Amino acid sequence: MPARQPFTALCRAAAQGPACGRADLHLHSTCSDGAYRPAQVVDLARRSGLAAISLTDHDTLASLAEAVNAAAGTSTEIVTGVEISAEFRGRELHLLGYFFRADDGPLRSALERLVKERQQRFWEMVDRLKHYGVALADRDLRPYARVQALGRRHVAELLVRARQAGSVRQAFTRYLHDGGRVAVPKARLPVAEAIALVRGAGGVAAWAHPSYDCTKESLAELCGLGLGALEVVYPGFRAGRIQELRSLATQFGLAVTGGSDCHGPDQLRRTVGACSISTQELVSLRQLARC
Repeated sequence: MPARQPFTALCRAAAQGPACGRADLHLHSTCSDGAYRPAQVVDLARRSGLAAISLTDHDTLASLAEAVNAAAGTSTEIVTGVEISAEFRGRELHLLGYFFRADDGPLRSALERLVKERQQRFWEMVDRLKHYGVALADRDLRPYARVQALGRRHVAELLVRARQAGSVRQAFTRYLHDGGRVAVPKARLPVAEAIALVRGAGGVAAWAHPSYDCTKESLAELCGLGLGALEVVYPGFRAGRIQELRSLATQFGLAVTGGSDCHGPDQLRRTVGACSISTQELVSLRQLARC
């Protein structure tokens, strides 16, 4: 990760001037499991007419400096963001953090721990593949030593490259699904801790792509822990589901967020800017931040 002082200066530069226009607040880059470099994401956002974006790579802030540099001199605002692997009621919950101080010590330390455990998990899955007769070439593995937040998708891509699976989906079906013979459980922060870290850094915590276990009871518990927003606009959500989530957000006084969850060019409905929130929704989200 970049040094603290330059990193802080870059984050301040990103925050100059509130955006006016659509915002895609759920994007990934090569710093986690995306196919685009951070600068490429910024360029695609600009071409899509987006006023603001947030690179929410998994458990890492590694994309922020490059994104801010790429956006310098443009009208595109870079909102600090991250997608944290959390646990709620014994199940995984992805927690989005926005508008936090990116140089906050406790948050950065927790993310660094998660990244380290992700890297150890990746190499353990590679070793497990060897036990099933799947040896991946060193030349294919070498680039992953530079990736911050490694995950199962990276292993799946390697399996496709090695012709051990016809697609990422098939690789998951054969080896990497939950409980699969190669899958290794992912380290997760208790959701209370994850929310506290985001809020402690002056940011807003949001429930990413809430599934159908997003009930009034679960929201009440999470709001009691400091949840500030709900991801309402998301690829694959039907109009009825979006309306239901908007209603829940209103009932609990939560801000609305949303985005494409773009990981690359392979899914048209998840291209940069395919899902976005309005200027007013971005303003409402920003008003909850304390940094």
